Amino acid sequence: MTPAVSRKELHLMIDTMPDSFIQAMIPLVSCILQEYWKPVLEPASPEEIAAIDERMKDYERDPSSFISLSEYKKKRSAVI
Repeated sequence: MTPAVSRKELHLMIDTMPDSFIQAMIPLVSCILQEYWKPVLEPASPEEIAAIDERMKDYERDPSSFISLSEYKKKRSAVI
């Protein structure tokens, strides 16, 4: 079942269930959403560490070749 179909099915269930059930579901849904938005932070892999180290060396060699995140976002939004 695709996510879109599952979402429609879930909406249908919610739309047709008694109000008392909806009140009972609120704590469950709140808990699910809290867990969903927690970032999962895990240690970087050796490959990721090597890539970060390489970019740091590039920056140290020529800081002017890098742009800030805000500049990058401006340039990217101008293209899109």
